[in-house]
Amino acid sequence: MTTNQTLPTPRAQRKSRTGVVTSDKMSRTVTVMLTRRFAHREYGKQVVRTTKVKARNDHGARIGDTVRIVETRPLAKTVRWRVSEIVGRAR
Repeated sequence: MTTNQTLPTPRAQRKSRTGVVTSDKMSRTVTVMLTRRFAHREYGKQVVRTTKVKARNDHGARIGDTVRIVETRPLAKTVRWRVSEIVGRAR
């Protein structure tokens, strides 16, 4: 190894979330609803907040399925996530 060569830097860990598919009407994309619960800062009451994100669907997820999504590079104008696995199928 010479002095001008550098080692590749390790890639950062990607974010991973679990959510429920709410729409599969697009060709390769699903809409996933992410729900997070936390205690209110002042009152301590449980608060629920939801966020809808679009994810690339290569696993065949359908409406109602619980899926795990991971952060990825921009795949389309609004798609920044991809489905990594289907945790549970809809009944």
